[in-house]
Amino acid sequence: MIQTDLHQCILDNLNGAVAVFDADLRLRYLNPAAEMLFGGSSRQLLGMSFNDLIMPREPVIDQLRDAIQSHHPFSKHEQIIDLYSGKEITADFTVTVLHSTFGETEVLFEIIPIDRLLRITREDALVAQQVATRDLLRGLAHEIKNPLGGIRGAAQLLERELHSEEQKEYTRVIIDEADRLQKLVNRLLGPSGMPKHQNVSVHEVIEYVRSVVEAEDLGDIVMHRDYDPSIPDIKGDPDLLIQALLNIVNNARQALGKRGNITIRTRVLRKFTISQQQHRLAVKIDVIDDGPGIPADIKDKIFYPMVTGRAEGTGLGLSIAQRLVHQHGGLIECESQPGRTVFSILLPIYKVSED
Repeated sequence: MIQTDLHQCILDNLNGAVAVFDADLRLRYLNPAAEMLFGGSSRQLLGMSFNDLIMPREPVIDQLRDAIQSHHPFSKHEQIIDLYSGKEITADFTVTVLHSTFGETEVLFEIIPIDRLLRITREDALVAQQVATRDLLRGLAHEIKNPLGGIRGAAQLLERELHSEEQKEYTRVIIDEADRLQKLVNRLLGPSGMPKHQNVSVHEVIEYVRSVVEAEDLGDIVMHRDYDPSIPDIKGDPDLLIQALLNIVNNARQALGKRGNITIRTRVLRKFTISQQQHRLAVKIDVIDDGPGIPADIKDKIFYPMVTGRAEGTGLGLSIAQRLVHQHGGLIECESQPGRTVFSILLPIYKVSED
């Protein structure tokens, strides 16, 4: 079907991945963008069957054959596709049936990966969620603290007027509960003040957290390390980063109970976008556990305060961790399914000025 140099030149210079299959769904042509996507050259891939090259999780072979018979194009959106290279992508794709002047039937397959778009959309939602949560908590804290202080003060004054120890027990309950609520509000708000930035080794932070966690009774939980030693120092407050990472690791440990594996993995990302700002270098810290996964009904709300899947949990750890990482220009993402949950801390890499 690709009959002229002009046609091939156009296809070769498209940014989108284009593959052409014959009526038997064997590959006849792919452009350079498709070669990069599939992880192989035309010489390697030509003649391969559609099923070996592109494996959508939702089967489409029957629909492809129907399209060839009916000559009707079709499209699919947000499909998870396993590629020949072993790579998994989320993509939109369009199938168009072509006919040459020689009566040959060919199938034009256009693939548009949308992983990056979905990630940016998800990040925007997380950032908006974080800002809304912070503003809500500040307003809530103001509304709670003032009357709480009045209640505590009135209980103290009342206690001075009472002579019966039995009656004073009631005022002490009021004072103790007021103090408990004050501590809860303070925990909801998280650390006060701005981060004290300095050059920080990511791996020193991780090793400190690991030593703290392993000092506790882990039962049959095993911790693994998978570090990229080339990661340079980042700019950050080590105490706040330790608290954020410790909250996430503790969350993984509690999800596992007394048995399982936790892996902490670090990688460098190049030209990576965080919250719509591209950074030349970023670090990704993954905390991976092989526990039961996050319940579906709270998966989209886990960074809200007071949301937890455990009866004994407070639901504050992940909310505070997200806020601390956000103060460093970063973000925490999460992917979870039964047997594999990954919390990813994304942080830009740049050092404090030596001046």
